[in-house]
Amino acid sequence: MSAEKILHIALNHFANEGYEGASLGKIAEEAGIKKPSIYAHYKGKDDLFLSAMNYALNSQKFHLATYFREMRDEPLQVVLLGYFEWFIKEIDKNEEMKFILRSTYFPPIRLEKEIAELINPFFDNLHRHLTRMLRERERHEKILYSDDYSSCALAFITVTEGTITELVYSGIEGYEKRFKSVWPVFWRGLIR
Repeated sequence: MSAEKILHIALNHFANEGYEGASLGKIAEEAGIKKPSIYAHYKGKDDLFLSAMNYALNSQKFHLATYFREMRDEPLQVVLLGYFEWFIKEIDKNEEMKFILRSTYFPPIRLEKEIAELINPFFDNLHRHLTRMLRERERHEKILYSDDYSSCALAFITVTEGTITELVYSGIEGYEKRFKSVWPVFWRGLIR
């Protein structure tokens, strides 16, 4: 059994059951190995969890880059608005995203620092990417109210995080309600 296969199985368990609910015994059973065999690849549950988080974040970087690349010829409003719909689809079909959300909002206390050390660079990278995209888009569309692209990108991230929080705590209905309320105000504040 490869470390990668164990990692994928563990990621699904962590995404659906959380750190506390996931059992190395059940992960090993699903992998068709004995529990001690996991230790040939990972130091323990913490190491497996953090490896799964690192894998999920790298995978999500790729998915985000793919979304923005596929939308590069669309107007800025379509790209940013479409992100919210894309995110819902991503949550529905992507165990990595479920795992990231669960671990971000409900981290195992013993691993909070390590999780933050993995997640913060992910958001820093997203911020840089959005800043660059807004700068490039403004050259063509000339619609942004401000040329402080970094602040515009950070505002977008803040809006998305707020709607995602509603998704985590209230579900899709709350997410859509919050999104419908905040989007028009955000967009009017972003453009001239």
